[in-house]
Amino acid sequence: MKNQEVAKLLYDIADMMEIRGEMIFKIVAYRRAAQAVESLSRDIEDVWRQHALEDVPGIGKGIAEKISEYLEKGKLGYLDELRKGLPPGFEELLAIEGIGPKKVKMFHERLRIRNVKELEKAAKQGKLRKIPTLGEKTEQNILHAIEAAKKRGGRMLLGYALLVADEIIAELKKNADVDRISTAGSLRRMKETIGDIDILVTSARPNSVLKYFTRMKGVSGVIAQGPTKASVRLASGMQVDLRVLKDMEYGSALMYFTGSKEHNVALRKIAIAKRMKLSEYGLFQGNKFVAGRAEQEVYKKLGLEYIEPEMRENRGEIELAKKGKLPKLIGYRDIRGDLQMHTKWSDGANMVGEMAKAAKEMGYEYICITDHAGGPAIANALNGKRLEKQRKEINSANKKTDITILQGAEVDIRKDGKIGIQNTVLKELDIVLASLHSALRSKNNTVRIISAMENPNVDIIAHPSGRLLDKREGSELDMEKITQKAKETNTILEIDAQPERLDLSDVNVKAAIEAGCMLSIDTDAHSTDQLRHMRIGIATARRGWAPKNSVINTYPLDKMRKMLK
Repeated sequence: MKNQEVAKLLYDIADMMEIRGEMIFKIVAYRRAAQAVESLSRDIEDVWRQHALEDVPGIGKGIAEKISEYLEKGKLGYLDELRKGLPPGFEELLAIEGIGPKKVKMFHERLRIRNVKELEKAAKQGKLRKIPTLGEKTEQNILHAIEAAKKRGGRMLLGYALLVADEIIAELKKNADVDRISTAGSLRRMKETIGDIDILVTSARPNSVLKYFTRMKGVSGVIAQGPTKASVRLASGMQVDLRVLKDMEYGSALMYFTGSKEHNVALRKIAIAKRMKLSEYGLFQGNKFVAGRAEQEVYKKLGLEYIEPEMRENRGEIELAKKGKLPKLIGYRDIRGDLQMHTKWSDGANMVGEMAKAAKEMGYEYICITDHAGGPAIANALNGKRLEKQRKEINSANKKTDITILQGAEVDIRKDGKIGIQNTVLKELDIVLASLHSALRSKNNTVRIISAMENPNVDIIAHPSGRLLDKREGSELDMEKITQKAKETNTILEIDAQPERLDLSDVNVKAAIEAGCMLSIDTDAHSTDQLRHMRIGIATARRGWAPKNSVINTYPLDKMRKMLK
């Protein structure tokens, strides 16, 4: 649970350094370190106690010393020094999409803006457009972003909420009085952002479990506690709710607290039509208990196929379950390889061999190294000559491991829809991914993506909308045109499993499946630890009703390669 806290500390330092005008390489270093800690598969405190912080890719000596000071003392003097003279409320302002450190500084210097409320007022009064380099369009975008931020509230990204939930469940399992245990709510449905973490437990001794739960490491305060339920606040600010149940009601309670609300309402209507009553305590016919120990038996008694948690949004799944025609979703162990990842050749933290070793440990048969090529410059993109040098390293690594390492590249789609590197270079690569990195607000982005798909060397459109959850909205795309062109040109559409992307979204995955498109699920990993984000990419595919046979990297290597252009 400490990982998120330390990652936020490093992100804050980077933002403050940018406001102060520090050198860009220092800012990038802190953000890379934050990403490394955020995705770390180990507890950062354990790494620190083992004096191994500098072994984490992306963490150098100076940053390691600052992390050590923070973990040892609970505060960091350097952070306090950086805060001096900065605009008050700058962290609140930075949470608004499209507002970076430079704008925060500009707003404070020119209009003395100290928080989001004052920013919104200034925008509504037309004061922002009077600042040189901004204008009316930027002012309207900021108002739109403030409204979007209000709707989001204090939600956490799925990828990071899962890590916290996994840690809590592992800790609770140490208590001998815990029998069955599961997450519930939007986390179990794998929604892209999570409000609170809900956990259900069965136990004959609820008081023992609740006492253990409220005293766990990482709990900063108890919000409420009763005979069968407790809510706590973690040091990160996340709320966790625990309910202790009787074994006979575990299945019905799990259905009820998993939701969604709309799905539950539809199930209750079916129960009423069958002269039964469905609640968190079970399925009853009069006073007779009919089902409730397991979800499967409740669905069966209602005349339905079992519906996977990720599908429970009342988007047609109940009608299909009545007919026994639910799609067989891709499973969490069906992926055979990861087709997008970055190394030190561009903006990653590990070398080719290290990424291959980590992927092999995950059970993969193949991976594709896809460092940036042709642009953008900030990502240290490779040109033709550097790609040739990288190919030699990949060939050498292939001789030393029994996982197949393919060479690919993530290339930029320019404003005119052309690819930012020569086709003669692209032809030499195993897989080419193309993506938008600039002008994400352009109304021309559907045309740009379609143009890229028409290139015979482009195999995959990576993170199509370019969105960053909780930071910026993606491009407004005509998904009907994009899916039609993808089908026509045999171009794969990617689900990028980075926690802040999950792009394609579940809704667009469903549209792509209905159009007959093929997908790839890739982590876009920039370090070995980020390879494990594959789970949330698969979850997004499942929320979009994607079957295994629609995802190219569920196939063996030879068959997968034949499916490319």
